[in-house]
Amino acid sequence: MQISNYNYKNFLQPEIVSKINNLDLRARLVVEGFLVGLHKSPYHGFSIEFSEHRPYMIGDDLNKIDWRVFAKTEKYFIKQFEEETNLKVYIILDSSKSMSFKSNEVKSTKLEYAKTLAAALTYLLINQRDAAGLMSYSNKINYIIEPKATKTQLSEILNILANIKPSETTNTSGSLIKLAERIKKRGLVIIISDLFDEIDRVLNSLKNFSFLKNEVIVFQILDQIELSFGFKSDSIFIDLETNERLSTQPYQIKKAYQDAMKEFISKIKHECLKANFDYNLILTNEPFDKALFKFLQKRKKLY
Repeated sequence: MQISNYNYKNFLQPEIVSKINNLDLRARLVVEGFLVGLHKSPYHGFSIEFSEHRPYMIGDDLNKIDWRVFAKTEKYFIKQFEEETNLKVYIILDSSKSMSFKSNEVKSTKLEYAKTLAAALTYLLINQRDAAGLMSYSNKINYIIEPKATKTQLSEILNILANIKPSETTNTSGSLIKLAERIKKRGLVIIISDLFDEIDRVLNSLKNFSFLKNEVIVFQILDQIELSFGFKSDSIFIDLETNERLSTQPYQIKKAYQDAMKEFISKIKHECLKANFDYNLILTNEPFDKALFKFLQKRKKLY
């Protein structure tokens, strides 16, 4: 399918993308729509050209010179291999039951939005010759796929993402500590979660990714109503992880809830910035290009 300049924005909209059942197709359309729109406002002039070559330097093995490039340019370039060229990216996805929340105003649960974002990032990474890996957790580690930059890797990650269902309670802090221990080589860590866990423990666990000097991007995925608490009538609130029920009139606790949520997000953002992590609040009604562009900005700084 060819995406035109006229309809590319459609494939960045969660309400449109959510109608596509096939995650592989969904990821491809999101990425292609994003790339078509890159040269348009607000991203005019942003480049994503990535080279497989670097100039020859004294001491390089002459056998690695790309003579076909020399024939065209009369300049010596070294063909870089996977270990040299690929940025290693670890995508960490929260699949706990709290991620299954969806308000009536949106089409996707937080997890479906997060899965689409993770799939699009994987598609973009591998097609730009970067090495992508996937780690998923709830109250335990569910999947670990080490980063590679192959088409087979893309298929494997997309297949796993397509089959991930929300399960169990959240243990973001404990899971992130264990996952940080599994990362042996410096790279880029992308965390996709609502971060609903005891805040100080989560923030301490995030710092574990600094030990190998990993670059870190945090995408906190929330539903708009989790910020506004815009419930109008008497409601019964059910904890998605424990099934605990609370009956209340929302207007009585709305202000206290909003203040607590504002403090929660502000603290996460502040501590991430202090640790030199990129923090991004992403709502499930927002187009996917916001998160993808944030990723490309970070990637460009690393090269």
